[in-house]
Amino acid sequence: MSDSPYAFNVSADNFDTYVIQNSQQVPVLVDFWADWCAPCKMLMPVLGKLAEEYQGKFLLAKVNSDEQQELSAKYGVRSLPTVMVFRNGEIVDQFMGAQPESVVRELLERHIERESDKQRSEAMTLLQAGDSDAAERLLREALANDPENHRVVLDLAGLLIERQDFDEAESLLQDLPVDKRDDETVRQLLSQLQLARSTANAPDETILRQRIEANEDDLEARYQLAMQRIAGGEHEEGLELLMSVLRKDLNYADGAARQAVLDTFELLGNSGELVSRYRRQLATLLY
Repeated sequence: MSDSPYAFNVSADNFDTYVIQNSQQVPVLVDFWADWCAPCKMLMPVLGKLAEEYQGKFLLAKVNSDEQQELSAKYGVRSLPTVMVFRNGEIVDQFMGAQPESVVRELLERHIERESDKQRSEAMTLLQAGDSDAAERLLREALANDPENHRVVLDLAGLLIERQDFDEAESLLQDLPVDKRDDETVRQLLSQLQLARSTANAPDETILRQRIEANEDDLEARYQLAMQRIAGGEHEEGLELLMSVLRKDLNYADGAARQAVLDTFELLGNSGELVSRYRRQLATLLY
């Protein structure tokens, strides 16, 4: 086995016990390696050092691929070293090659639960129960205790957008490290922020619909109603309204309608049938 209580050698006989069962409690990193593999020998001390540093917050399972060919085949190992992260019995992350400590540490931080993550979970429970004030207090406390937990930042920013505290939400997102700002969730929140900000001072839906019925060329009403529908989750109706604005004025409000379409695509993850359909329509208008 191993001198460390946090690292051990595993085989096909004990894989379920040491990896699958333990992964119900903490992440288990499974390192597939071989004696002849020089990159494996570079990576293994890094993994061992981190296992000791994290003191049981994750476990390290080492698989000699030459001796455990059945396990390597079962998990589709094609090159060495290959490191897989197991959580709740499933592979949730992996990498290949001798990665630097910073990369391994970043991977671990994605899967190791922190005290602030527990506070996040409690905050989401409060939010679902309708107590947004208590949820906000708990998220702020979590952020104060653990400012490096970017998941807390995203949760708090999302809540602030819903509460129309746009400036602070934007500040939180813009203050994220540069390498985090390009994450899909951050981009979606920024798009949600811009769309929500556009509806903040608009008349209510009934008045906007009455204005459109009275004057089909009231582009302001169409644009404001589109923003409201998108903010309310009615993406298709919102996109159709935006396209109706663009068909009449491609540069409406200095390009605001066109940007709103792109923000909605971002909000929808830039994928799916709805995005594809309206992207084609937008391209037809532009080109």
